[in-house]
This record gives sequence, C-alpha cells and structure tokens, in this order.
Amino acid sequence: MKITFCCTDAKPEPWLQGFSAALPGAEISVWQPGAPQADYAVVWAPPQQFIDEQLGLKALFNIGAGVDGLLKLRLPPQALVVRLDDAGMAVQMSEYVCHAVIRHFREFDGYEADTAAGRWGYRKPRLRGDYPIGVMGLGVLGERVAKALAQFDFPINGWSRSPKAIEGVRAFAGTDQFNDFLAASRVLVNLLPLTPDTTDVINKNTLARLQPGAYVINVARGAHLVDEDLLAAIDSGHVAGATLDVFRTEPLPAGHPFWTHPRITVTPHTSARTLREESIAQIARKMVALERGEAVAGIVNPGRGY
Repeated sequence: MKITFCCTDAKPEPWLQGFSAALPGAEISVWQPGAPQADYAVVWAPPQQFIDEQLGLKALFNIGAGVDGLLKLRLPPQALVVRLDDAGMAVQMSEYVCHAVIRHFREFDGYEADTAAGRWGYRKPRLRGDYPIGVMGLGVLGERVAKALAQFDFPINGWSRSPKAIEGVRAFAGTDQFNDFLAASRVLVNLLPLTPDTTDVINKNTLARLQPGAYVINVARGAHLVDEDLLAAIDSGHVAGATLDVFRTEPLPAGHPFWTHPRITVTPHTSARTLREESIAQIARKMVALERGEAVAGIVNPGRGY
C-alpha cells in the first residue's frame, strides 16, 4: 500500500510517524511534484497539480470534516472521497456551541461588561422555553450538538435535507419545512455542509423568519452567511447578536466590522480542530478495510457535496 500526504499548513512529520506506526507495511511519503503514483492520499487543501499527477488514487482522505474545498478540484472519477466521521471533533463542537448558547442565554457577556466597569448587578432570569434552538444540519456533528443542547432543557429543533429522528429533537426536513423550522427557532446554529444550495443560506430572508431577539451561531463555513445581512439584522434589533467562528476570508481581514461590533463574538475557526491521533487511527482502519474490499463510512457523494 502506497500513501501520499499532501496537507496545506500541517507539519507532515508527526502524521507520517503516526501512519507508519498504524500501517507498518505501507510506504508513506510527503507529496512532491513528480512523485510516484500512490494508492491512497491524505489531504487538506491540495493543489490541482497534485490531483492531476495522482490519477490512480483509490481514495482521498480529507483530514477535516468539510470537503467543499476538495470538491472544487477536478478529481479522478474512480477515486473515493472520504471524510472524517468525527475524530474528536464532535465533542469539541458541542462544547463550543453549548458555551456560546449559555453565554448568550445567561447574559454572561453583560456580566463581563459590568465586571469590567466595576458594577455589581443582577439580570432577571430568562426562561428556557423562550429560547428554542434550531440546529441546521444534522450530520455527525449536528446530531451531537443537538443532543448536548437538549441536556440543558432547551426546546431543540433540527433541520436536515432528509428526515432524521433524534430523541429530544423536533425534526424538520427538506425545503418545504425550512421556513417552519426557522419560525420555530430563536437561536440558530449552523452546521450545514457548504454546497451550491447552502451558500448564502443565512441571509436577510432567513434571519427575518427567526423569532424576534434571535441569536446566530455559525460554526460551519463563512460562505453560508451574508455578512451585510447579519449586520443589518442586528442593527435593526431583530437579531440580538452572533457568535461566529468561520468567515468568508480567513484570517478575518483587519477592519472588518465583525471585529469591533459589540454584539458579535469572533473566534479564529477553532470550534472543532482535527485531532491527529484519532484521525490517523480512523483513516488507517478505513484504508485497511478498503484494501479488503469492505465498505467504509464517510464516503462523500460529490453530487450532494457531502
């Protein structure tokens, strides 16, 4: 088995060491232009040249949950694209979203401002029933997030392209139920894959359908959100604020209004990071399974985009 590693902004040595330990009989190397053909590739944001030269690949393993960047390339028709199922990201994402929801719901941002100003004061407790949370996207990460939020006794709505049944979650599915899902939600959590159909999905129309005093949490992709529409919705008072971890341009450019807006919390795409050891173990298991002719989870449907 020959494996090539081509991951932008990732130090290759720890990955190669990990794969060598997990797959002792495999030949593993860092891709360079003109490198010999490999059977499998471990990638993140590879250049088109890599794809054009590695035409015999059986599968490409993406070391992140999102594959939108990879699917923009011209891929070998026979090669499977395989995403990580979880690899430690689901629990991180749940932590992040629960923190963002609770910080807003309990008004901890207001208490932080009071503390900074030397003020001692209380705010009237809010009712959880007044803050139904809509989780948009119910894949591995979305389902884990919805279940985690349900533990805090919030009403939880979930929307997905196809019907899903999750205990404690009111399910909405398909375009026919999308507006009903929005109208039932005051907090919107975006965990959708980025596809042509979901680009700009959080726009003025979407935001207007949320309940008054809405709050937006975007942990999927920056291209899901129309920046100007969010700013306008906050300034109008319909949206109370937002926590944003992903942006159209990353790093977020200096001078962008999100940096200084008092009702927007910005974090640097850190809601769920790829954990190397878990990822190596998962990818190695899938490579072995594919060599045996067995089915594996996480195969991407290019037509759907996830």
